[in-house]
Formats: sequence, structure tokens, C-alpha cells
Amino acid sequence: MELKDKKVLVTGAGGFIGSHLTEMLLQRGCRVRALVRYNSKNSWGWLDDPARRADPNLEVVAGDIRDASGVMETMKGCDVVFHLAALIGIPFSYHSPDTYVDTNIRGTLNVLQAARQLNAERVVITSTSEVYGTAQYVPIDETHPFQGQSPYSATKIGADRLAESFHRSFNVPVIIARPFNTYGPRQSARAIIPTLITQLLAGRKRIQVGSLEPTRDFNFVLDTAAGFIALASADRAVGQEVNIATGEEYSIRQVAEMLIQEIDPEAALIGDEVRVRPAASEVMRLCGANAKIASLTGWRPTHTLRQGLLATVEWFRNPENRAGYKSDIYNI
Repeated sequence: MELKDKKVLVTGAGGFIGSHLTEMLLQRGCRVRALVRYNSKNSWGWLDDPARRADPNLEVVAGDIRDASGVMETMKGCDVVFHLAALIGIPFSYHSPDTYVDTNIRGTLNVLQAARQLNAERVVITSTSEVYGTAQYVPIDETHPFQGQSPYSATKIGADRLAESFHRSFNVPVIIARPFNTYGPRQSARAIIPTLITQLLAGRKRIQVGSLEPTRDFNFVLDTAAGFIALASADRAVGQEVNIATGEEYSIRQVAEMLIQEIDPEAALIGDEVRVRPAASEVMRLCGANAKIASLTGWRPTHTLRQGLLATVEWFRNPENRAGYKSDIYNI
């Protein structure tokens, strides 16, 4: 499928990955309808800047993914849907699992129902590497068993299986895109890399962290966005669930030490029990196989971890960019 000139809906478009994906789609000649969460400030999240407001190919709609009728109205006239709207913070899912069910499962159901009724040409559902839980083998390919090690991951497993069922039952042209740990400019402080960077740039010498031994497969956000577009464009990907992964793993300790060396070599890591997941819930190892996406689309990551971290640090060095971050408060 050629996406240029298509009318494309991105849900969660004002968020971290969603805003980068929206910008990339616009650069590639798509007409984008961006669904952002309704708020009284009429804020568009990370899309809220004068250049974006003036773009004739961008239409921003405020709504709520949990509202079935609103989702239906928003999807009318769209050829392709990238569904990214979700609650993603794992610690907050311990606190409010009901909200995760409403947003991640029912919200996905609303998108699938609308796609079925409106005959969407392509629907990309956003999964997560967390559905695999701690790796039983590496690299983790798409046949790896699922493990719900947090309420968050359980709701994403449920959403993925709903998407599969709509493809099998109603022939909805679904693709399940499964990015591993994405990082980069605009990421919220609930993730480890912004947490480390904002504490270091605030001049703190004792950097609070949770578990340092888990490993992750880190994707730079522009590579993740490119992976979404590559999958949506690939006819052979319909009905498939596909990892977006680098195939490399780094421990949280390694990443933290790289950032400390870049920003402030005198800083030290200090354990904070509040930031530690329950033992049986912590995913200790994630390293994804990317042979399937490479075979289907030719996609490969273009940023090394060091390149991505340097670009992320550079973005956060701008005081305007990090103005809304609260480095002194743990964000669950």
C-alpha cells in the first residue's frame, strides 16, 4: 500500500510516539487526522506548536478513545488507522487497573468496531514488548509465549488478541506492531531515560533509580515511527504481529552510566525502593528478534543506542523542552 495522499488517522497523536509518527506521515505526503485526548485547555500535546497548527494537511480532533461514538465519528473518511492511544505506565497500572482495561482494551475494541463498519483499508494496532514478560529465550521472536506480568501488559495482551479476532472473524485488515522499548525526545518522565536525564540536567548528584539489572532492547523513536509506516505499507504484514526491535540489549545500569558520563561524571546512582517493581512483576530481560519485520518490509534501525541517547540529551538540554518535567517527583 502506498500511504502518500491517504487520509490517515493517528490516535494518541499528541503523545510521545504518536507526535513523531504524525510528523513523519505528514513529511511523507499523508493527510493526517490526529486524535488527541480532550482537555479544557484545548492542548494538542506535543503537536501544539504554530507550525503544526498552520499545516493544511493536519486536522486535530479532541476526543476520548473510550467513547465508541466519538471514535466512530473521528474515523469516518479515513483510509488507514494507526492506533496508539493507551495508558502505558506500568507502576500506575498497579494503582488503577480498571482504567487500563477501559482505555487499552475497550479503546481498542472501539477502533476495531469502527474499522469494521467503515471498511478501513489498514489498521495498525500498537502492542508492546511487555506482552512477552521476562524472556524465556532470546532474541524474542513473535512465537514467544505471552506473560501478563503487570496489569498493563495484561491489557495489551487482551487488546492484541481482540485485534487478531477481528482479523480472523471479520477480515479487518489488522497489523499488530510490537515495538520494544522506545525512547527519545518528548518521552514522559514515567520512563527510565527521561527520568535519568532530567535529574542529571537539574544538577542532582544522587540520581534515584529502581532496578538496575533488567535489560531492554531500546528503539530510538524515529526508528519506531519508521517501523510503523513500513508495516502499514506492507501488504504481506496484514494479519501478522510483528516486532519492531534492534536485536541488542543493554541493562538499565549500562544506560545510566552512559548518561552520567555524558552529562555529569560526578553523579552517582542511588537505589529508591519506591521505584522497584514487585519481584514477580519485573521483566528482567527483553531482547527482540527483528527478522520478521526485515523480511516483510526491509526495515532496520538506523540509530545506535549512543546516537539516540545523544540526540535525546541534546533535546532535553533546551530548558523550554524540559520545562514541564518535574525531576524532583517520582512519576508513576
